[in-house]
Parts: sequence; C-alpha cells; structure tokens
Amino acid sequence: MSGKFWAFWLLLVPILGVATMAAGPLYGIWFPRDVSAHGHAIDHLFYFILWLTGIVFVGTQLTLVTFVWKYQAGKRQTVEYTHGSHHLEVVWTILPAAALVFIAIYQMNAWAMEKMDRPPGKPLAEVTGRQFEWRVRYPGQDGELYTPDDIFDVNDLHVPVGEEVLLAVKSADVLHSFFLPNFRLKQDVVPGMKQFVWFTPMETGKFDVVCAELCGWGHYKMKGQITVESRSDFDAWLARRFEEQQATHETAGDEES
Repeated sequence: MSGKFWAFWLLLVPILGVATMAAGPLYGIWFPRDVSAHGHAIDHLFYFILWLTGIVFVGTQLTLVTFVWKYQAGKRQTVEYTHGSHHLEVVWTILPAAALVFIAIYQMNAWAMEKMDRPPGKPLAEVTGRQFEWRVRYPGQDGELYTPDDIFDVNDLHVPVGEEVLLAVKSADVLHSFFLPNFRLKQDVVPGMKQFVWFTPMETGKFDVVCAELCGWGHYKMKGQITVESRSDFDAWLARRFEEQQATHETAGDEES
C-alpha cells in the first residue's frame, strides 16, 4: 500500500481525537457537574494540561503524516545518511523538561488549596473504607468523635450546603480511594494512616461516593451517596439518626435481658 494510503489513515487520528474531545460534552460524556467552591481550580488545571498536551499531540501527528507522505515508497529521491543531531536532541530534552517544571509551579495553588491548607476545627465526620463499603461516623451531641454517643451509618454521608466540610478518612483493610466526582475530590486511603479532606458544597442534592482504587473482587459495588442539604435539614437528620440508633440499642438490650 502506498504512503498516501497510510498518510490518510494517520491523519484521521488527530482529526477523530479532536472531534471526540469536542463532541464529548455535547453528549454528556464528560465531567459530572461541579458543585463545589474549589472545583473550578481543578477543572482549570485539567483544561490547561489538556490544551497543552493536545497541541503537542496534533503537531506530532501532523509531522508524522507529513513525513509518511513526503518519503513514501516508490518515489525516487536522494538518500542522506545522518547520525542524528546533538542540538536537536538537546532541544527536545529541554522543552519537555521546561514544560513539566512550568506545570509543577502552575499547579501549586490548586495543590495547596486541595491538600495543604487544612481548615481549622474538628472533622464533621470520619469515613472509613472497608471491603466493600464506606462506614461513616459522626460525633454525637457532645461534638466529639470516639465517644459513646457517636452516630454510625454506611454508604450514606450527609453534609450541610455552603459550609466548608472537613472529613477524616482512613481504611480498615486495604488501599482504597475516596472519590467525590461532583466535588473534584479524590484521596487515596492508606491502611494505618488517618488523612483529612475538605471541600465546600455549593448545591443541594444527592451525589456519588465511589472508590477509585481497585480494592478487591467487590470494588465495583463500593459505592455510596453524599446528600448535601441545608444546615437545618442536616441537624434534623443527625438528630433523627441518633434517636433511631438509640432505639435500636434499647431494643437489643431488652432482647438480651
């Protein structure tokens, strides 16, 4: 087959690649809706890197197509032997290195906001990853975790809207990854380590809590729900859960006696 044939098919790679990326959002095949106060910074960083790498991708593919077309088999042309260009090798080593250094510096504010500038105060709740569920523990009426009045739930996280939420996350067995797609939040949960994540939800509703780390045969079903609601609704839900938990304990105690 001629070089023109292969050049045509190679040209389809950047064309279809760019078309797919452009059409994705139109068909809902893209990021879920951002409902957090800081998500815009993560999205901006993603799009910046996407544009940077996309331009390099298209330029590289067009260069490949050009060479396949120009030096196709069957054309009579003078062959020139070369051992390479030291200057060219230096340039294509320095440029990617400079781009990576620039990205490392450019993302520092987003990294600090997500991973370093921990808000003051106590965690709203503790989330524990366990094969294959998310266990949630809230402080009770005393406002302290790890006391007898703590409130427990499974795969059901509730938070107040418009407030900065601080969560403690840990694992009870293997490596998990606590992922809130709509809040642009992801944190690997390492056994033996307690870590903290924070975000500010800006819209009420129910959103997904998933595990983004392959953690065993049941990884696919390790999915919970986060409910964002008003502060009054959150407090009412917490009080109701406390009453339900107390009633369950009392019933269990009566049965044992």
